[in-house]
Amino acid sequence: MSWQAEYQGKCMPARDAVGSVESGMRVYIHSGCAEPETLVEALVGRAPQLRDVEIVHILTFGTAPYVAPEMAGHFRHVAFFMAANVRAAVNEGRADFVPIQLSEVEGLFASGQMPLDVALVQLSPPDGHGFVSLGVGVDLTMTAVRHANRVIAQVNDQMPRTHGDTFLHVRDIDAFVETSRPLCEVHGGESTAETRASARNVAALIEDGATLQVGIGAIPEGVLEFLHDRKDLGVHSEIVSDAIIPLMESGVINGRRKTLLPRKMVVGFLVGTRKLFQFAHDNPGFEFRANSFVNNSQIIAQNDNMVAINSALQIDLTGQVCADSIGTFFYSGIGGRVDFLRGASLAKGGKAILALTSTAKNGAVSRITPRLEPGAGVVTTRGLVRYVVTEFGAAYLHGLSIRQRAEALIQIAHPKFRQELYDYCERHRWLPVKPEAAYAMAAK
Repeated sequence: MSWQAEYQGKCMPARDAVGSVESGMRVYIHSGCAEPETLVEALVGRAPQLRDVEIVHILTFGTAPYVAPEMAGHFRHVAFFMAANVRAAVNEGRADFVPIQLSEVEGLFASGQMPLDVALVQLSPPDGHGFVSLGVGVDLTMTAVRHANRVIAQVNDQMPRTHGDTFLHVRDIDAFVETSRPLCEVHGGESTAETRASARNVAALIEDGATLQVGIGAIPEGVLEFLHDRKDLGVHSEIVSDAIIPLMESGVINGRRKTLLPRKMVVGFLVGTRKLFQFAHDNPGFEFRANSFVNNSQIIAQNDNMVAINSALQIDLTGQVCADSIGTFFYSGIGGRVDFLRGASLAKGGKAILALTSTAKNGAVSRITPRLEPGAGVVTTRGLVRYVVTEFGAAYLHGLSIRQRAEALIQIAHPKFRQELYDYCERHRWLPVKPEAAYAMAAK
């Protein structure tokens, strides 16, 4: 049978394709902007016939109707990383959160610890040889496809054909649903004077020939705006956004000096708009790989002058970093932060950077705190932290004592909070005590 005949024989309406999902199954959904919304809608339409279907994925940017309150008992989501569409469900107990490094998620599928019954994915149309592409997201999805018992694909003529380890043959798919609809889009984070100042301070640490990882957030994305005078930058990053386009078009990002896969921008998935998707279409400058490759610390470390730029929500004066929760409120996930911080720290000439604004809630709260909030998750331990950057400068913590760390972090905290941070350190004898304070303590 020709691949064309096989493909046509597997094409069917969405309601029929998801009809193979049964109660008690585990279903994987393609990540990020590649969420197959037509298949998701069809699956949720079958809710009255289903019980206890577990849905797993990292962040997605489409709708997530399976976490609605009325879906309780029919579907339950398990999140490896949360976007806004599932955050409330996790915190209200209608969905679950698995804290895990992004590099390790695929191992759950491959080992059988988390077997997959069905994978719902979105693909480009087949080419002349019968190959389809995972388009804007290889991420966890290639591994999920290879280990799922059944693969159902939404074929979308608006999904770009991308290069790297993105291709499957039509014989690898069990059912096809043809569609034509825009992919989910994500626009850049809101820029403020504070985020721009922090981004500028991060950019000052980046030298010609560096290879970059740029995480999610206004600061990491904003850093790229200040790199137009650099030369021969490369990229090895789990995600990239629209902000990467001007630097590629101008030749600033060319990968010429990369020591691993030179001249290739290594990426797991795209988070952006149609402009980025069209730019990546059939563009050999992109090299899409699974996150088990992109986020492997030993592989990351093969990039000389690797610079990892990630965000944080809160950091205490000893260097402990919270990035996945606000107190007990689960916000995002571990993601690839630790993977890249460790990889960049191991790389020759590497720099591991955590960037944040000094305050939150319109300046009412300091992000540099004496202690993390109760319930806050320590995503990055104090022993792994290298550079911490705010709009007030950069602090390098590696090899510093608790006293030295506190001094360095107070210097980049917002000025209106520095005195109370210093007072805390005095009370705990982390910093030299002023003579009058020592006398008062002795008198007690």
